[in-house]
Amino acid sequence: QEVFNPMVTINGSPIPADGQTLAAYLTQAGYDPARVAVGGDIVPKALYNATTLADGDVVEIVRFVGGG
Repeated sequence: QEVFNPMVTINGSPIPADGQTLAAYLTQAGYDPARVAVGGDIVPKALYNATTLADGDVVEIVRFVGGG
């Protein structure tokens, strides 16, 4: 019997984040939502709480780093 294990691909790695909001995932994973961009299609920060991750989604999270 095959076991269905829904996964979201985040920065190239399969993560069991199906059903979590983007905001919840970012917080749980230790990201500062004010200092990241989420793409393929850029997700506006105002929609992080309303965006639910689903099986098969592919997400890239980019951290902004200051410096010079």
